[in-house]
Amino acid sequence: MTLRRYLDQRLKLHHLRAVDAIVAQRSLMRASTMLSLSQPALTKTLHELEEITGQRLFTRLPRGVRPTEAGTLLAESARRILAELRRLDETFDRLSELGGGTVAIGTLPVAATGVLPGALTRLTADHPGLHARLDQGRTEELLPKLAAGEIDLIVGRLYDPAMPDGFSREPLWEEPISILARTGHPVFHLAEITAAALRRYDLVLPTVSQRVGQEIEGVLSLMDMAPTGSLRSSSYGFIREMLHATDLISVMPRLMMAGDLLRGTLRVVPLPVPAPPRPAGLILPRDRPLPPAGLAFVACLRAHVAEIGQRGLATITVGYDSVGESDRTGSAARA
Repeated sequence: MTLRRYLDQRLKLHHLRAVDAIVAQRSLMRASTMLSLSQPALTKTLHELEEITGQRLFTRLPRGVRPTEAGTLLAESARRILAELRRLDETFDRLSELGGGTVAIGTLPVAATGVLPGALTRLTADHPGLHARLDQGRTEELLPKLAAGEIDLIVGRLYDPAMPDGFSREPLWEEPISILARTGHPVFHLAEITAAALRRYDLVLPTVSQRVGQEIEGVLSLMDMAPTGSLRSSSYGFIREMLHATDLISVMPRLMMAGDLLRGTLRVVPLPVPAPPRPAGLILPRDRPLPPAGLAFVACLRAHVAEIGQRGLATITVGYDSVGESDRTGSAARA
């Protein structure tokens, strides 16, 4: 006999928030802190959930908890429902404010410091009633949020997924690993820029994700430049200051310093070795359209990227239709 759970009548929003927080934190203590609840109150809510669903939702571990298959399924649904309610709240704001609306943007770290500031500046100028909500993280952290509707799109480096995930990937530009230096740097007065000449200068390198770090190390290896004695920092401001104030050079994704390149205070040093392709652009859901605020943001991003391309700072991908291309960002997508 099939058990009737009457979930539509018995589940409440606080149940959904609870299971979402417990799965995210993997700990009742941390989840209770996140929800501003006492741990006994959260434990009571969890017992209610397991009674309502008729399922064991979590396995208790020596340190923390692990969701069961039923717990994972419930948390995924809870995340989607809560995301829909947040978007409904934002839609009501748009109805009450002429020309308003919110776009939720997931951004990778390089895009967050590179192309995104210029695109958002353009968005604010062209659509003063629109708002952007940013969520920065790695691709693997942002994709579940895109699937759940917590964010509208992802901006940044496009990596081929390990397996098909059903998202559309639209390359808009290339962000190659490059050498950057201040405009008046002695390197630009050399008759020929060679790897041997570049090895005379000390480095300041960004502390970035493992993937980007490996790509930087790969380019350095091609030039036989040892990064062991270089300065490293996760601070964008520190690297900028060191580049502008000293003869240090840096190796990084070029558009991390898009603003300074556009202003002309930093320049790209010609690379004496071939740089591997690094397509960047948009990751979009295939099961729902972008909201009006999302479409406006994408238009501003395209315009800003086009300006960067016109200044010769990046190769711009044109004539690409993401409708027929999903999951991969191979050479056909970059044609």
